Amino acid sequence: MESLNPNQFQIDLGYLLACNPNHHFPSIPSSREELAKECVQKGTELAQALANVLFLLPATEDVDGPIVKLPPPTTRLPREKPFPKPKPPTKWEEFAKRKGIKKHKKDKIVYDEQTNKWKRRYGYDRVNDDADIPIIEAKMTDEPGEDPFSTRKAEKKQRVEKQEKNRLKNLKHAERVGALPSHVQLAATALPITGSQVPQKKFSKTELAEVAGTAATSTASGGKFDKKLPGEKPQNMKGKHRKFLPVAQGRGMGSQEREQTEKILNKLISKNSHEPIDVNKAVNKLNVQKEKKQKYKQDKSSKSSSKSAGKLKPKKTSFKKPSRGSSKKGSSKKGSSKRGSSKKGSSKKGSSK
Repeated sequence: MESLNPNQFQIDLGYLLACNPNHHFPSIPSSREELAKECVQKGTELAQALANVLFLLPATEDVDGPIVKLPPPTTRLPREKPFPKPKPPTKWEEFAKRKGIKKHKKDKIVYDEQTNKWKRRYGYDRVNDDADIPIIEAKMTDEPGEDPFSTRKAEKKQRVEKQEKNRLKNLKHAERVGALPSHVQLAATALPITGSQVPQKKFSKTELAEVAGTAATSTASGGKFDKKLPGEKPQNMKGKHRKFLPVAQGRGMGSQEREQTEKILNKLISKNSHEPIDVNKAVNKLNVQKEKKQKYKQDKSSKSSSKSAGKLKPKKTSFKKPSRGSSKKGSSKKGSSKRGSSKKGSSKKGSSK
């Protein structure tokens, strides 16, 4: 290949990009094969120029080879998607701008005078929580027999509903302008992405059922205690189970186990493949293990022999003569029992008479 001048090419090492802005074909190629051949030739020249500049950079040695740290890129690449449109101001933001109201950052923790403790401004265990108020003072405008705690709950519910209604109005206004937030666009997949000409997608019945099933099973109870619409069927969402090899080996089980062990061994060998194997160290390790096994066997045999020697003792035999009256005792007892029984029977008979 001819000597290449890197100055005639524009090279960006950050992106590993090389191009020739002054390139032009002397004549238009007559066939597609000639055009491909010319492109391959120019591409090899650009790759060689990029490699030449790469090898000029300072490198650090590593096990896998020399490593080069690339400089930051200088080429400005074009943006894939258009810039998002600015979000339109809400009604409150417009009102605050007219009145000159500035937003001040509030502290997250506030002192609660009822409990004499520092508590959060919002959320669980917050300041001025309705659950912490045991007594509510009656007002002149209160109707008799009305529960003040239930009225507070109803007012809070109305405030939350009003806030949600305002939020949806703001989203509708942003949709008309074409400046919906990105997280809302991702959540509502039926809406097209801002700046694109993709038509709205219509979901089928099965797709809607799948989405409803995934939303229902996302709760802790798996959608067991959720309120169901009239005519809604229970969702059959099958979970994924881990697969294990069976305990009893059948046909083909040995090959599966062998494949698993081979995978593990290949991973371990590939991790330590760059380390050289010390043969002497491996042989010494095997010899030490053999010696330990032999010593353990010898100790075990010596212990068993000592235990058996202690157990073998001579049997003690008694040289005493059997007593003479032992044989007669049984006969005398039997005779006495018979006599006694006959006497008892005679006495009974006499008494019956």
